[in-house]
Formats: sequence, C-alpha cells, structure tokens
Amino acid sequence: MAADTAFDHPDLAGLDAAFAADARDARALLHGLDEATGIWRAGPASWSVAECLDHLATANLVYLEAMRPAAERAAARGRMRRTPARPGVLGGLFVRRLEPPVTPRQRMKAPKTIQPRVGPSLSDAAARFFAAHEEVRTFLARYAGIDLAGVRFPNPFVFWIRFSLATGVHVLAAHERRHLWQAWNVRRAAEGAAVATIGGAAPIGAMTAAER
Repeated sequence: MAADTAFDHPDLAGLDAAFAADARDARALLHGLDEATGIWRAGPASWSVAECLDHLATANLVYLEAMRPAAERAAARGRMRRTPARPGVLGGLFVRRLEPPVTPRQRMKAPKTIQPRVGPSLSDAAARFFAAHEEVRTFLARYAGIDLAGVRFPNPFVFWIRFSLATGVHVLAAHERRHLWQAWNVRRAAEGAAVATIGGAAPIGAMTAAER
C-alpha cells in the first residue's frame, strides 16, 4: 500500500499520530538539554535521559526484528486487512500496563537484551532513538494493508506468548510514551539537582526519576 494512502483508516491514522506525538515529545525533551544533564543519573541503578532513549531505540529494533517475518509472510500470501488494528484482550492489558504515569506496581525490569548501553552520549542515544522510531513508522506504513489484528508473531521476550502485529505496534507506541515520561522525570530531577548543588542543598526527590 502506498505511503500516502496507508493511513486512510481511523485506527491506523491514530497509530501514526501517536508515533508523531512521541517524536514531538522527544524533540521537546531534548530542546535546551546539554550533554551533562542528558547523561546525569540519580544513582548507580538509575537511567539517564540518554539511557532512556537508548533503551527505546534497542527495544524498537528488537520488536521489529520479531514482527517483520510474520508481516512479510502475510503480505506475500495476500492476507489483507479484515478488522481494525487493535490489540486483543491480553495484548490490550499489556499495552495499558505500559502507559504512563507509572506506579510502583507497574514497574518492570527491562530484559537484558534491551538494556541501554552503559553511559551512551546524549547525541548518540538521541540519533539512535529517532532512527529506530522512523523504522517503526516505516513498518506501519508498509504493512498497513495487511491483517495486523489477525497475524501473530512470537513475543521476543516471552517466547510462549504470541501477540498480533496490531498489539506489537501498540506496544511500541505505549513503550515510547512510558520511557519518554521517565526521561522527562530524569531531566527535571537532574535540573533540580543542579540547582540544589549550586545552592548548597542536597537534591530532593532525585531517586523518583528512575524506573526499574
């Protein structure tokens, strides 16, 4: 399906709009952010803004690698769209659990395969995020015409679970929102720590910035 007609359906247009909103949020997050603040961490077990973005880049690529074979097979077999690209019951529950704001009960430890690199620079992590983000949007445009709600792929982290491609795309959008929310918290904590240090006081609430 051509890119200019890929999002004629409201559900697909909504997904593309969600990814566009994530990109705008990431650009706003990075606006005026210097390298030192971007790599600041609240503690040894916490992530910096750069590490949040690096994690998203890696997670997007790992998910796409799992999703592409199923999408390609469906396209080759002519398995075209039948229903809107919405998650199933289990997938919907998982997507909702990813959405920010994140409560202590919603926190999850990232699998080892998508842990961020240790200490990436802000500029490099941001470039990786935007490149991977665009790959997701390209995937959605390329396969918008197939049966996203009916075609399944093996979850790359829990191999006995098979999600629909629709669930996979919704997971990626929600996962971006989750960790951009986290990154904003980290930025605010970093800027607060800098002000507190200048004023001679200990930073307050910095450890609330990190998710594990």
